[in-house]
Amino acid sequence: AIMVQNKRKKTRKLRGHVSHGKGRVGKHRKHPGGRGNAGGGHHHRINFDKYHPGYFGKVGMRHFHKTNQKYHCPTVNLDRVWSLVPEQTRLDYKDNKELAPVIDCVRAGYFKVLGKGVLPKQPVIVKAKFFTRLAEDKIKAVGGCCVLIS
Repeated sequence: AIMVQNKRKKTRKLRGHVSHGKGRVGKHRKHPGGRGNAGGGHHHRINFDKYHPGYFGKVGMRHFHKTNQKYHCPTVNLDRVWSLVPEQTRLDYKDNKELAPVIDCVRAGYFKVLGKGVLPKQPVIVKAKFFTRLAEDKIKAVGGCCVLIS
């Protein structure tokens, strides 16, 4: 087992060679350029500017004491809206020209309706806090309507 480990290490080969492959003139010192990202604004400036543009400085506005409930807005796509009510509901209203089923997205935990996918050609009333323009157009195209609730 020891032989295998010794084969792995370059150190074994370099035993007896004074400078250990690091040269005599510019000696192998501990951290000649500083540790880690040191010198980004000074002696390593060229590297940072060339390969990491925009690393320094600020961007955007600060938001003190940001709590996430203000931004809580789960979304649902149109192709999944019908899955929020039982399949039977859709079949019950399929041939009914007078009535349309109501799908309350907020009750299902979704605040915003997005416009991906196709809707069955069947009128439906969708309730949500927000609708994208595309979602609204597609719902109206099948004869339904969008109801905003707070």
